[in-house]
Amino acid sequence: MKTSRFTDSQIIAILKQAKAGSPVPELCSEHGISNATFYEWRAKFGGMDASLMARMKELEDENRPNCAAVWVPDSLMYQIVLFPFSLIGGIFASWMCDVLMSIC
Repeated sequence: MKTSRFTDSQIIAILKQAKAGSPVPELCSEHGISNATFYEWRAKFGGMDASLMARMKELEDENRPNCAAVWVPDSLMYQIVLFPFSLIGGIFASWMCDVLMSIC
């Protein structure tokens, strides 16, 4: 996931400046962000303070799946991938099993 160039407190400060009456196009050019980025931040973080923003990011991290934790044993891999080919029989099935074994 791409990280932001701005800290949570910087984002909140920019949103507060806009709420105080600074024109959005000027804020965007001053901070080097697009209008779309500003409005995405406002939709996501509008009305939050730094503690709420930190808590929201903690919850997002907790809910993000950990793909490295998924592990499939070799015996299960055989049952799922190779066993159906062994039922076909013949030279093709033998060749396909050899190919798949070399990949796994």
